[in-house]
Amino acid sequence: MTKQQRRAQLLDAARALIRDEGTDEFTLGRLAERAGVTKPLVYDHFGDRSGVLAELYREFEERRRETLARVLDDTAPELAAVAGVVAAAYIDCCIAEGRELADVVAALAGSPTLSAVRQEAEDAYLEMCRAALEPLAGPMDPAGLLSIVGAGDALARGALAGEIGADRAAAALARVVAAVATADPAGPSDLTHPTGQERTPR
Repeated sequence: MTKQQRRAQLLDAARALIRDEGTDEFTLGRLAERAGVTKPLVYDHFGDRSGVLAELYREFEERRRETLARVLDDTAPELAAVAGVVAAAYIDCCIAEGRELADVVAALAGSPTLSAVRQEAEDAYLEMCRAALEPLAGPMDPAGLLSIVGAGDALARGALAGEIGADRAAAALARVVAAVATADPAGPSDLTHPTGQERTPR
């Protein structure tokens, strides 16, 4: 087995272990036992527990970008259609990962490793969204783009918890994506009224 094949095997075993037992009891020793290898071999691949969890998260984000790229290739260049597939792909990928991804993120909360991985992945994903939407709707506000991730995560959590259906979650997110794409990127940046008078915050 090549090093790459072994790494893939270990990540598969890690996903299965987390699916069966959660992250609280997840250790490199347990992973080695599950995969039928020695603990030093697991350390050699990932360094520590956080390294395994971060790699699982990185793989998820790669699959999410691959899914989005694939569906965009098959979508007509119309704003409503593109917003719909962006939203559906986001929700579907989160649901496909199930609670395992949420457990991984929770286990790495506060970790500098995860922060770096998440920022890198988020930037890459939103750049794909921007590249797909701007030709149809014009320049987009970077702050507005961030709201796609915030709304997507919240709606995915609701779908995973059974509070809303996946179709409703995707439809709601599609409306957010379309609104972000058509919003004025040079919108109000302070509390100054167009007349020049300062507005009173409510």
